[in-house]
Amino acid sequence: MGEDRAATSGVPRITTISDKAVRPRRMAGARQAQQWLLTLLPTFPVLLLVLRLWQLSQQDMSTMLLLVQYVSPLGLLSALLIALVWAFPVVVLTFGVLGRLLRLSAPDRFDPERSLLASGTARTPGWVITAAVALGALTWQLRFLPSLLMLGLWLLALRTRYLHPDQPTRILVVSVALPLAAAVLAYTVLGPAIWAAYQNDELATAALLAVPPAATLLLTGPIPGWIAPTLTHGLAFTVAAVLPVVMGAVFLRVPLLPTAAVEVVPKESTATAPEASTSPSPGGTAARPSEDTAPAGPRNGGAANPDGPPSAADGRQVVLGALIAVTDTSTIVLDRTATVRFLPNGWVESQVLCPQPAAVPYSLVSVRGWPVEETALNWMMPRRPVVDPDVRCEGRLPGVR
Repeated sequence: MGEDRAATSGVPRITTISDKAVRPRRMAGARQAQQWLLTLLPTFPVLLLVLRLWQLSQQDMSTMLLLVQYVSPLGLLSALLIALVWAFPVVVLTFGVLGRLLRLSAPDRFDPERSLLASGTARTPGWVITAAVALGALTWQLRFLPSLLMLGLWLLALRTRYLHPDQPTRILVVSVALPLAAAVLAYTVLGPAIWAAYQNDELATAALLAVPPAATLLLTGPIPGWIAPTLTHGLAFTVAAVLPVVMGAVFLRVPLLPTAAVEVVPKESTATAPEASTSPSPGGTAARPSEDTAPAGPRNGGAANPDGPPSAADGRQVVLGALIAVTDTSTIVLDRTATVRFLPNGWVESQVLCPQPAAVPYSLVSVRGWPVEETALNWMMPRRPVVDPDVRCEGRLPGVR
């Protein structure tokens, strides 16, 4: 802008040596930061997957290497995508608001060549923002949708002020009238739920439903320029530091392997070895299978293990755990004690896939029948029919009480 004005006024612009030295240095610093970010960003999902397998193996390297050998990479990525799809709208909308606020409040400090926040804001097209809002509306829980509405209206108001500074009527409608109408509509719909959350001492839920509609009117315009760079960059660094921790905590609770119940009937055969475990014994050596031993239980007079699966008089038992793989010789299961068990295929009587247990809701608040902990995507999808669970998924043998 300054160069154009100098050219049109006929005054030659004097370029000093310091200008030529500083500008490439600034560009090099921003490009280096972007290169480091693009290099480290793909490693974060890989790190999450490795940590999840390490946790699933109970910090046993042999078990972890076995899981890496048999677990499908596509299954890992699918679980990662489903569990963390909500993070994309958080990143795009949060950094979009902070970047546009910086550009509007302190335009002299908005330098895409020096700041990653400014660079990301300048290079993010509008359709990405729209897609992030739509994805957030489908994947965020109901109690977070008022925050999504707040972020979306902030982005719209800041963008309108930047692109149309000479149209005060449009700015007034987008910055004042629209947020006010959205707040009135939100409180009309969410009012009973806010009161119910307050009566049930669910203060966090009440705050998430009540505060964002009113806060929409606070950040539809610029803030003082002297505090804008510090505030926006400080909040950006805070979000960048906290969000990976939250994503990791969420993903470490996601199941990666199907839960199955395997009914086993031990059979006398010298060619069939009994089940073995890859978990190390308390003495530090791995337990090795022996062809002369049989599972302890009523069949061979041994005492039944109170922590193990129940056994019938003929030695039948149910092994409940995560199904790793089925090979030509054995069925590999990671049981509930994080022990890998190799079950000979000749011993497997039957197996059933057990559904994942539904999450226990922490809140009893709902909005017109819509629980605040459910997403719109789950609410629109058809429900699975309620059927009686298979007794084997409870670790019990069929017909045995």
